[in-house]
Amino acid sequence: MPLTDLCPPQHQSLFAQRWNTWSAAVGMEAAAQVESLLADRAKAMSVARGFVGSDFFVQQCTRQPDLLPALLAEGDCGLVAPALDELESEEQLERALRRLRNRVNAEVIWRDFAGQWDIPAACARLTGLAEVCIQAALDWHWQSLVARHGQPRNREGVAQPMIVLGMGKLGARELNLSSDIDLIFAYPEPGQSDGQSPLENQAFFQRLGQRLIKSLDATTADGFVFRVDMRLRPYGDSGPLVSHYAALEDYYQTQGREWERYAMIKARPVAMSGEGAAEAAEELMELLRPFTYRRYIDFSVIEALREMKTLIQRQVRARGMTDNIKLGRGGIREVEFIAQAFQLIRGGREPDLRVRNILKVLPLLEAGGHLPEGCAAQLREAYLLLRRVEHGLQAEKDQQTQTLPAEPARREQLAFALGYADWTALARELAEARAVVEREFDEVIAPPEESGEINPSEQWQMLWAGCARAEERDTWLEQLHEGGFQPASKALEILAELHGDRIVAALPASGRQRLDQTMPLLLAAASEVSEPLLALARVMPLLRSILRRSAYLVLIIENPPVLAQLLRLCSASPWIAEQLARHPILLDEMLDQRRLLQPSTAKDIADDLRQHMLRVDPEDLEAQMEALRHFKQGQSLRTAAQEITGALPLMKVSDSLTWLAEAILQQSLALAWQQVTEKHGAPADTSAEEMRFAIVAYGKLGGLELGHGSDLDIVFVHDAEAQQYTDGERPIDNLSFYTRLAQRLIHILQTRTLSGPLYEVDTRLRPSGNSGLLVTSLAAFEKYQRESAWTWEHQALVRTRPVAGSERLGAAFEALRTDLLCSQRDEQKLRDEVVEMRNKMRAQLDKSNDREFDLKHGRGGIVDIEFMVQYAALAWAHGAPSIVRYTDNIRILESLTEAGLMPAHQAEHLIDAYKAYRSEGHRLALQQLPGVVSGDHFEAERKTVEKTWQQILG
Repeated sequence: MPLTDLCPPQHQSLFAQRWNTWSAAVGMEAAAQVESLLADRAKAMSVARGFVGSDFFVQQCTRQPDLLPALLAEGDCGLVAPALDELESEEQLERALRRLRNRVNAEVIWRDFAGQWDIPAACARLTGLAEVCIQAALDWHWQSLVARHGQPRNREGVAQPMIVLGMGKLGARELNLSSDIDLIFAYPEPGQSDGQSPLENQAFFQRLGQRLIKSLDATTADGFVFRVDMRLRPYGDSGPLVSHYAALEDYYQTQGREWERYAMIKARPVAMSGEGAAEAAEELMELLRPFTYRRYIDFSVIEALREMKTLIQRQVRARGMTDNIKLGRGGIREVEFIAQAFQLIRGGREPDLRVRNILKVLPLLEAGGHLPEGCAAQLREAYLLLRRVEHGLQAEKDQQTQTLPAEPARREQLAFALGYADWTALARELAEARAVVEREFDEVIAPPEESGEINPSEQWQMLWAGCARAEERDTWLEQLHEGGFQPASKALEILAELHGDRIVAALPASGRQRLDQTMPLLLAAASEVSEPLLALARVMPLLRSILRRSAYLVLIIENPPVLAQLLRLCSASPWIAEQLARHPILLDEMLDQRRLLQPSTAKDIADDLRQHMLRVDPEDLEAQMEALRHFKQGQSLRTAAQEITGALPLMKVSDSLTWLAEAILQQSLALAWQQVTEKHGAPADTSAEEMRFAIVAYGKLGGLELGHGSDLDIVFVHDAEAQQYTDGERPIDNLSFYTRLAQRLIHILQTRTLSGPLYEVDTRLRPSGNSGLLVTSLAAFEKYQRESAWTWEHQALVRTRPVAGSERLGAAFEALRTDLLCSQRDEQKLRDEVVEMRNKMRAQLDKSNDREFDLKHGRGGIVDIEFMVQYAALAWAHGAPSIVRYTDNIRILESLTEAGLMPAHQAEHLIDAYKAYRSEGHRLALQQLPGVVSGDHFEAERKTVEKTWQQILG
């Protein structure tokens, strides 16, 4: 019988077209081989169903002539991982993974349509494919990165592996055709790799994750392997791509939401690389288990699940998803919700329910009395049918879809491919299955009957309303204590004080209503952070500052994530709490959580500032100065938030703050230029783009080490003819012009407007200090440095770089700096003068004593490292100019190693100590504490620095 006769009449033309296309592509010999195998009617019917039901299947059989014969001859073609040792490039890896994926997907479609594999078998094969591909790509890139940067290790030297968590259908081994894969990347501890070009662990694993995603997700000529979705990680798209275990634990303890518990039910390790990976994977799952499953019957989650269920129902009604077999009524999502709701509520007390696969959990729920008798079997059959139809929909074009086709011809194609007589028969079964699911979904956590129980939200409302009543004090103290407010009496005192405040009493009715809505939400959110009382106390000044601007209260009421983030940041940093209390407009920055926690590049910051300033009247100087301050405060808040949440490591925090200062200097200089030239005109051969004027950064700004609240050490240089005059109606000589330009710039930066100053500016490092000219010509600067400068001024030159103004003049300054630093010096004399200056500074500035250590000025502290770096640069740059290419201490130390002037281990010890000191200094700054720690801290680092000092400077 001709193959076309096996198809219903309406499909014969389509089958013939696809069969002829395949035959022409593979050749007569291969086509004849296949036809010889089709005497078996069952096999012939399988070919008919496959060719009618899936254009993707036909394409793969066409591209791989051996595929269809293999499928007909074998019951299982197997799943073999690519041999990595046979691959010579990343391109070969990507090609091998894609071809494997296409072949396996084609086989799954064939076996499904042929009735050889049921849905669990098909899902198992697709899940196995994902695991093989993820592991292969992970191993390839792991080997590549380790070869270049060494093995990542923690601070004790223990190797650190990468663990890939599979979420959703991948985690539950329920992956279907065209599924995305939801992943979370994790590693145990921070540290650094041990190679010749080391990376901090965060950077190492971030690169590994990025390369893994690219190998799977990128679309090439061979297609893609899997679309990778990372949005289930902490903070979603705005969070770091990879997190260490402590960061994960902190997030899920303080920020984890109910839907994340819901998602975590299916999480499991699906790939891992590195020493100790299996043990680390077990440790990770143990760490996550308390978040997912409570130790008691968790009825607290019921309301959250009820809200989730209501959201699902609203979404279906709003979008008209009748034909969507996943998201519509009686669809796949509702079956999953039924199972996972019971798992969340009872999984803490019933460990048997902690299984990921839905087909395994349904009979357990029935056996435990959570589902009616016979319900599990009904839901199982409904779920299997829905998943099989989903496979059929996705098989046609290898596209992620769950919507039943509207076209009658396509509906009949689907029915035939799945083995039904016609669409009517398939539609009838689907309707029956979806009715079963819909009925059971509606029964799960149905709204409760009216009862006398008070939910937690109502309890916080009652506490706020009655906190000033002495007769109920014991009740409120108990509630606050249970909510984690320690001591509860202090929390009650804060609340009663606000409740009785005259400002509150004077609020209009609408303002009081909004405050009464805000306070229960605030208390509930505060009870979720690690130190509820601290968060409450620190957010109170902000709350008081916005009482009369109740639009901000509405912002908090309508945006729960803003409130949660606000409390977390305020509890972590009094500096942030103070900034928000002084400038409540910064609350707007928190509305966009993605942007708040998304690190910015130097270009991003400069571009954002330009866009920000375009919205301001260019003729209104006061408005421009305020706009600069608002931008700086907002960007500083984002940087602090990123530091606290771990989205930015220490070095990147300084980079971000430095880039912000550079952008503001450039914008402020443009404003100053505009004002001064409007009055006096400009020097000859100058313009706003080429001012013949540059700002040179010293100190922390020059060394890219700016911290929160740092001053700006800057010097001004020009190279115009000093005695010539400007071309305006009120001309002045060029030196006076540039002096006024610098003065105007300082005014813009330092003036205390309503929003405070932009930056405090220190220009004392210019030639001759305060007694010298505010602006110096480049020639005069060179003359002073060569003839009059003290050694400490040459030390300061190590950390200088141009940051704004004329690029041409900046390049000339950099060339001069290099020439000055590379001058040959008497090393013994230099050593004596450096040591003498260090001793003077320590005597005047060191706050260390028997009990405390001054991070900056103490013996073995930051300044000792800086002085050693500066001495090395001045003493040895004559023979190795590359060591003064950079201005930051860490890269100078690395350059010293590269130049063979300092042993690698010695430089690494100094870098580690320097990072540790600065990290602690940043933390203390955010806590508004001085840079002094207990005398028993950093003992090993201090000894290392002191030993190196003796070796270099005696």
